[in-house]
Amino acid sequence: MDFAEIKKALLEEKEKYDAEQEFKATVKKVYSRPKNYLTKQVKKAGKQSPGSLECFKEENMYYTERETQDYLAGTSYMETYNAIKEQDDWN
Repeated sequence: MDFAEIKKALLEEKEKYDAEQEFKATVKKVYSRPKNYLTKQVKKAGKQSPGSLECFKEENMYYTERETQDYLAGTSYMETYNAIKEQDDWN
């Protein structure tokens, strides 16, 4: 091996080393973000958490009897039910 081949091999190794060091620096930079970054966002969104939404309150979770009757009034289910009920009442 002559000097040129050794120099070429060392330069290739140096390029690999520099690329690896750059990658490590980037990874370190990414993972060195403040750990409470997400918790601040979560605290800001606390007002919008599922517990505070109206759909999860007990009085809004279920339909009232009137809402159920209003919904079923125009459906084919109710028409069929009434037709069968009238047949039974015919006797």
